[in-house]
Amino acid sequence: MKTNTIKYLIYTGLLVFLIACSTKRNTFLSRNSHALSTKYNILYNGEMALEKGIEDVKLQNSDNFWELLPIERMQVTEERMLPGENRNTNFERAETKATKAIQKHSMNIQGSEKNPQMDEAHLLLGQSRYYEQRFVPALEAFNYVLYKYPKSDKIYEVKIWREKTNMRLENDAIAVNNLTKLLKEIKFKDQVFADANAALAQAFLNLEEKDSAVAKIKLATEFTKSNEEKARYRFILAQLYEGLGYKDSAYAKYQEVIDMNRKSARQYVIQAHAKQAGQFDYKSGDTIAFLKKFNDLLEDRENRPFLDVLNHQMALFYEKRGNNGTAKKYYEASLKKKTQDTYLIASNYRNLADLYFIDSKFVTAGKYFDSTLVHLKPRTREFNLIKKKRENLEDVIKYEAIAQTNDSIISLFSMSAADRTAYFQKHIEKLKKEEEIAQKLAEKEARIKENQERSEGKIDSDINSNPKKASPTTNSNTGGSEGTFYFYNPTTVAFGQKEFQKIWGKRTLQDNWRLETSPAKTDEKEESDQVDKDSEKISKEAVVEERFTPDFYIKQLPTSQTLIDSLSKERNFAYYQLGVIYKEKFKEYQLAADKLERLLQNDPEERLVLPSMYNLYKIYEIIDKSKAEEMKTRIITSFPNSRYAQILNNPNGEYAENSDSPKSVYESLYKRYQEGDYKLVLTDTESAIDRFTGDEIVPKLELLKANIAGKLAGLDEYGKALNFVALNYPNSEEGKKAEKMLSVDLPKLQALQLSSLDSKNWKILYRTKDFEDKNTKILREKIAKFIKDRDLGKLTVSLDIYTMTDNFVVIHGMNSNDLAVGITSILKDYKDYKVQEVPIIISTENYTILQIKKNLDEFLAGNLTNNPTKPNWDGTIEKPVVQEQKPVQKQEQQNSKDNQSVKTQKGIEEDEGQMGLPPSPQGQPKSGKKG
Repeated sequence: MKTNTIKYLIYTGLLVFLIACSTKRNTFLSRNSHALSTKYNILYNGEMALEKGIEDVKLQNSDNFWELLPIERMQVTEERMLPGENRNTNFERAETKATKAIQKHSMNIQGSEKNPQMDEAHLLLGQSRYYEQRFVPALEAFNYVLYKYPKSDKIYEVKIWREKTNMRLENDAIAVNNLTKLLKEIKFKDQVFADANAALAQAFLNLEEKDSAVAKIKLATEFTKSNEEKARYRFILAQLYEGLGYKDSAYAKYQEVIDMNRKSARQYVIQAHAKQAGQFDYKSGDTIAFLKKFNDLLEDRENRPFLDVLNHQMALFYEKRGNNGTAKKYYEASLKKKTQDTYLIASNYRNLADLYFIDSKFVTAGKYFDSTLVHLKPRTREFNLIKKKRENLEDVIKYEAIAQTNDSIISLFSMSAADRTAYFQKHIEKLKKEEEIAQKLAEKEARIKENQERSEGKIDSDINSNPKKASPTTNSNTGGSEGTFYFYNPTTVAFGQKEFQKIWGKRTLQDNWRLETSPAKTDEKEESDQVDKDSEKISKEAVVEERFTPDFYIKQLPTSQTLIDSLSKERNFAYYQLGVIYKEKFKEYQLAADKLERLLQNDPEERLVLPSMYNLYKIYEIIDKSKAEEMKTRIITSFPNSRYAQILNNPNGEYAENSDSPKSVYESLYKRYQEGDYKLVLTDTESAIDRFTGDEIVPKLELLKANIAGKLAGLDEYGKALNFVALNYPNSEEGKKAEKMLSVDLPKLQALQLSSLDSKNWKILYRTKDFEDKNTKILREKIAKFIKDRDLGKLTVSLDIYTMTDNFVVIHGMNSNDLAVGITSILKDYKDYKVQEVPIIISTENYTILQIKKNLDEFLAGNLTNNPTKPNWDGTIEKPVVQEQKPVQKQEQQNSKDNQSVKTQKGIEEDEGQMGLPPSPQGQPKSGKKG
């Protein structure tokens, strides 16, 4: 009887269990069974995973306190994920749990959901997708809850999350409207009310409506229950006040963050102190209280992770107070603390560079500017400004290095043999001491590491427990004790080898190596070991004697007087350039005077003497009037017939200009440049620059040289030459003009592209190396005969320069491509002419671009030619190179293209005119010799 009862009870229990597991029956048992299983099993684990993921996001997304903080710490990254890839496994687990809850426990019966936990499952699904930055799927999940569960107790939370997702999708205006309506619906001012106001504040911030954001952040701060959120909202509110110019309110809000003390995250407290320091009045403020406050913060062990920020503020304090030496120490201390704040690192390097720049240590400043650029984001305004500063220091660093190196070599060469030996002996003793100290430190470090690893049982246990650590790919510099394998540290291995040899001597790799070998083998081994030791000792002594003997260095010094004279000449020019640069670029007049005075003491070349003296006169007029009069008298007395003496005797410029004066030479060169004699003008311009070094005419000559470089070498060389003028003569009219050309005109010319549009003006080019060449003369005679025989008076011929080595014989005046093709055929095939050179047929518009950009190879290789073979300058190809014509379907299209071609040509001519370049070849060009 009892057995039957138990049997019935089991069957009844199974039946009840099956009924409870059904998702198709709307019974009390089914609803509560599925709800209980969903809430306390699946959703619980999913929510725990979500919380862990959020903590990971907070740790991974470090705040940038140099900018206005966002309400939410999660930052959107632009990294693209592959299909199936997740940024955080915790969010993947949360999404999996939410999906599992929906799939297994949803009770959608007759269009209505009977499981009361499904709204929370969809909310968890949307949140996990949101944190994975899959915002569109997240929005779908939130919208599903709003559609299917309008009476859910989570409906307000879902609406807030939906609008946060809308903001991530840049639908800020929609979010503002929806959140404003939501705030009217919320009856209780609790955490949900705070979250809604915080989300609305972020929407206002995205729309740049800061005043509206302030009101909402205040409400969020008042009603949130999270201390972390209170601190963050107060800090953001202080930043907004600061941005709006309410400094007192901002200071008070920062103080509220500080007063929270341990209730706030420590980073907010430290950054609040730093922001308050930024508002400190360094002239009239209480400096004693300021120093006491920050010294206490530096001594507090709790603030050790933030020493970079605190030391930076101390450095700023001393810099503002004019104590640059102490400021440098604090900047260096800030840099020693490793930090993820790259802009703080860049700021430290930048400020150090500025301090060294103020101290006129330009080489050191250049190094710090280099480090600054490494830590700044490229293509930002600050990056470009510092890059330009660094470029301005390029010549200073170059010439300072030349001056110091050559001075050292010349001074060593001038020493007596005994003094030279004594000098290098001191240097050798210094090297030995440094080597001994380095060796002791290395041995000490090796002992410490070995003892630490042995005490932790690391050498054996790490390899056995985790074979990956013994892999050669393990990085031994990752920091910490984990992951450092003994045999991948060369210092430790070297120390271990020495210790082994002290105890065991040299041992061969064999079984039972501890056992002594046979006497015969021992004798042989000892003998070979002794030989090895002797040879090793001899080689080591040889190396030591080579490195630590004065002869090793003396042999490297130059012995030829000719070479010393060359070094002296190079050094003197470096001193002259440094003097001019310090005077013109940096207005460091005393430093410039020191360089030029030192140059005059070094018996410089004659061409540098007068310019140096005249520059010294100009400098002393600013810093020392008495010395200026002395230098003026010295110039007039020693060089009475010089141009500088005439200038000093006639300060108003009333002296006669002869044909050899800088102004006359420049005018002559510019006139020849306009006539198109580029190659000879370039050579003469370089000679004039060298001849008139230091004169005010040099910037004009350099700009003329840049224009010639553009004509002969193309836009790349033109840009480099303009950059040289802009950097070396920034205060001159020519330097400013070059800067404008670089930023305005050059990009326009670089944007020009070869075109396949039809044209009304065509040219035929024949390549040549030399205009006076015999073959070139014969070619010109044949073309002239052809024009005369055919009575083609509209055709003209010119000799156009292309580059320093290559030129063109150009036939102008054809109004169609077909006419040009016909002319080349007649010139080639008719017995009266028989022109064998390879013709290139090109439109006038493309020829203009070709002369500007020097891109003939691109023209020949591109789709603009019918002949894919590239002809050489020696004319080895027989087929003419003809610009390809694309068929035009309608006459209207043809007319519009013709108009476009004309506009392009006019634009090119205007661009060249602005650059000061002669007009491009068209008809009978100025850039070549008329045939």
